[in-house]
Amino acid sequence: MTPSLILVIIIIFIALIFDFTNGFHDSANAIATVVSTKVLTPRRAVAFAAFFNFIAAFTFGTAVAATISNIIKLEYVDAELVPLIILAGLIGAISWNIITWLLGLPTSSSHALIGGVMGSGISAAGLTAIKFSTVELAATFMIVSPLIGMLFGFLFMVAILWICRNTSKDKVDHHFKRLQLISAGIYSFSHGTNDAQKTMGIITPLLFSIGYFSTSVDPTKLPVPFWVIISAHAAIALGTLAGGWRIVKTMGQRITKLRPVNGFAAETAGAATIIGASIAGIPVSTTHVICSSIMGVGATKRLSAVRWGIARNIVWVWILTIPISALIGFSAFFLIHLFL
Repeated sequence: MTPSLILVIIIIFIALIFDFTNGFHDSANAIATVVSTKVLTPRRAVAFAAFFNFIAAFTFGTAVAATISNIIKLEYVDAELVPLIILAGLIGAISWNIITWLLGLPTSSSHALIGGVMGSGISAAGLTAIKFSTVELAATFMIVSPLIGMLFGFLFMVAILWICRNTSKDKVDHHFKRLQLISAGIYSFSHGTNDAQKTMGIITPLLFSIGYFSTSVDPTKLPVPFWVIISAHAAIALGTLAGGWRIVKTMGQRITKLRPVNGFAAETAGAATIIGASIAGIPVSTTHVICSSIMGVGATKRLSAVRWGIARNIVWVWILTIPISALIGFSAFFLIHLFL
């Protein structure tokens, strides 16, 4: 049985709302450093970040979207269940995003989505419906990507300190205020490149479920229509424009005190990590990466410069994201399927 077209359109709209909340929730990742170092006002910073979120639509392809679209084994799941699985997964991800936003904690919208879809897929068709290699890849890089970001942040900061060792602090700050605009733009670009693709990766299975693609298309290699690419990037850019001021304070001020040079190093390290992952088709948490990059930069001053208590709380939220969003997704599918 083919799912209702109206239902699929509604779920696509909800998916774009999730993308909006992703931009809203993660806007702090892109602007916290430039705001806390007073390089840009908050209003200008979000507009700046949103622009680069959107233009990322025209680069790097859709490798991350392909990875996300393979969480559910479409060949083993009834077409009529796919929209309900995606809907319940979105409920799990959006719920976790809202909870952590209210608590002012930076967490991963990406891993919330993966957890939500995984939980709803298990609820719908059991463990055999899940391609666990995709989930394992995401879970592995949930650990690896922050470590890479932290290492890059530390190394970039050490290199900058060495290069500027004979330059006065005021002159360094003056130059890096301008350079930080470049690093913030590149980071926002990388954020759009990786995160918007995750929404594309859940819309394409929906289209497959209603026969949008030719019957000859391999369900494990679904193409992403151009209108889906543009819609996803527009939604995340609009979400970034809305901003997430609660999280800005945690990111930009509570982890470690930042100067423009620190912000430049953290953003450059984060962008390098995320762009590399995007090219490889690996969905990573931009939140995890920028947090750890800031920690790496802060650690070059001295280990006590990083407020490890705040960092520890953030790590606990990271660990809980996939299981809690999976539990919500599992429960949401059960209730939806019960009443529909």
